Amino acid sequence: MSLREFAALEAAQSVRRINFDSCEVVGNFPGGYILIVRGEAPCLNMKVRLSPLIYIDCPEYWGIEVVGSLPGGFCITAMKPFVRTIRLAGITGYRGIEVLGARRSEQIEVPDGCEQGRCLA
Repeated sequence: MSLREFAALEAAQSVRRINFDSCEVVGNFPGGYILIVRGEAPCLNMKVRLSPLIYIDCPEYWGIEVVGSLPGGFCITAMKPFVRTIRLAGITGYRGIEVLGARRSEQIEVPDGCEQGRCLA
């Protein structure tokens, strides 16, 4: 399956964007830069992850969603702190990244991204 075919598939309905409190990029490590996102999940049993968006062409800022999923489909109501990280190699736009939460987003400039106008597919 090509990247174009994959991008055309229907989006999942079992995850939702959730709020985050802070985000920062650290690096320049041998493997590049790392994004660190902190916040509180609204459910004790929620699995939180950072999920990069899919692009065909190099974006200005590569979107990275903060998403939560609920195994079993129910929420044990209690706030749960989280810290998640992701390596930014291969998922950085030509100006940087954009962290996408439920109620806000934050753009961060990061060097060494993809080339403007270059097709990724």
